[in-house]
Amino acid sequence: MALQSLLEPEAPPLIRTFPLGRRLSNDLFACVEEVLPASSWPRLARLAVATGPGGFTGTRLTVVMARTLAQQLALPLDGVSSFLLVARRLWQAGEPLTTADPFWLLQDLPRRGVVAGAYALDAHAPGGVVERQPPRLFAAAAAVPPGPQLLAVVEAGADVAQLLAFSQAAAAVGGPAPWATVLPLYPTSPVGAEG
Repeated sequence: MALQSLLEPEAPPLIRTFPLGRRLSNDLFACVEEVLPASSWPRLARLAVATGPGGFTGTRLTVVMARTLAQQLALPLDGVSSFLLVARRLWQAGEPLTTADPFWLLQDLPRRGVVAGAYALDAHAPGGVVERQPPRLFAAAAAVPPGPQLLAVVEAGADVAQLLAFSQAAAAVGGPAPWATVLPLYPTSPVGAEG
């Protein structure tokens, strides 16, 4: 979770990570309150949330909470793919990416396949990277279309910083961000999954 002043964008953001695991459903609200007490919520100007792919419960809970807050506080809500945040971070860290061809971010799901999404550099996109194909499930890495492939490794603190940067860029251009269009991304369905 993070907090950034839109009035002082050069000020360092407050970023906190909470490795809650299975306690997420019980402790999410307390963690939000630790970063920003509910009494201060009316001072918020914009919200942002990573939409996944991620764990079913974690993605669902965080997106629903962000949507609810955005609706109740009448705030814009930026929903950004977790893989797009990773792609932006990799590009900014100096990964050798080209503008001509999309590159693929892959995450292995044991016994299910590979989740992969395509990304490319785009000078007109916030942060310089755009999602060409949203993450989806492939049977194996060999089934992913041709192009450079990188692992989609989540780094919570660094990726939250990317989410803040994306939201700041969206706020700067005044882009619409209706909460109702922000949905969790589930490349695999929990319905019918074998346990």
